[in-house]
Amino acid sequence: INPGAEGMMNAYCSYRALMGLDPQCGAYIERYGGQEAERRGGTSSGGTGSGTASGGNGLGAAMSLGECVEKGLREQAAAVTRELLAVRDPLDIIQEEMIPALDRAGVRFEAGTLYLPQLLMCAEAAKAAFELIKERMLSCGEVQEKKGTIILATVKGDIHDIGKNIVKVLLENYSYDVIDLGKDVPPEKVAETAVREKVRLVGLSALMTTTVPSMEETIRLLHREAPGTKVMVGGAVLTEDYAKTIGADCYCRDGMASVKYAESVFGAGGQSR
Repeated sequence: INPGAEGMMNAYCSYRALMGLDPQCGAYIERYGGQEAERRGGTSSGGTGSGTASGGNGLGAAMSLGECVEKGLREQAAAVTRELLAVRDPLDIIQEEMIPALDRAGVRFEAGTLYLPQLLMCAEAAKAAFELIKERMLSCGEVQEKKGTIILATVKGDIHDIGKNIVKVLLENYSYDVIDLGKDVPPEKVAETAVREKVRLVGLSALMTTTVPSMEETIRLLHREAPGTKVMVGGAVLTEDYAKTIGADCYCRDGMASVKYAESVFGAGGQSR
């Protein structure tokens, strides 16, 4: 094989992807990931990484946690997280490393320069980091009286739950009980749970523009079936104006905004429901 012959290398990359020799089609996506954006006249970040790390197979210690997440490197993300937890506050790691990386991944996915396999790899890497962060937060936290119960769900049709998981970790760290309904949750299930559990706050997440109508339907049903329940929403595709348009009570741009809104709903001391 002549590595200088573009046609030959194209065939080689395609063969490895089709025959299952390219894990998660990483090399194939690295090679072709930016072409769709170029055809649209946009710009590409050039493959799976953020462009600042070397090669895509470098040592985790040589990369930031954000870069590990964007590249979908689960083991490296966990290793870097352990190093960071030795010297930095868990909340700082979430706010300064994890959230920006996930925001970048969401933007690239919407732009068509990040594909579903890559997004799922990002999710797995982020989950590995979050588990370690959550363990540290729980081990360092004092036992406190629960302030209230909150339902979280990723709306019907959307399978991306990393943003929701960030919010869950933060809310639990601030002594809220969280009922996590998961992802791709029908509006009826959210409303039914809100009524049964008598919760005062529901958090809804959506990453894709195509699932925002499901979010609007869920909000409408909640307001009808559980009129005393507040609804906060978040996700890469939302803005404050858009959130108001679909009937949400609050738009939360990040996890800490969700915590602050929960405190406004339940009060400083919190309530049982």
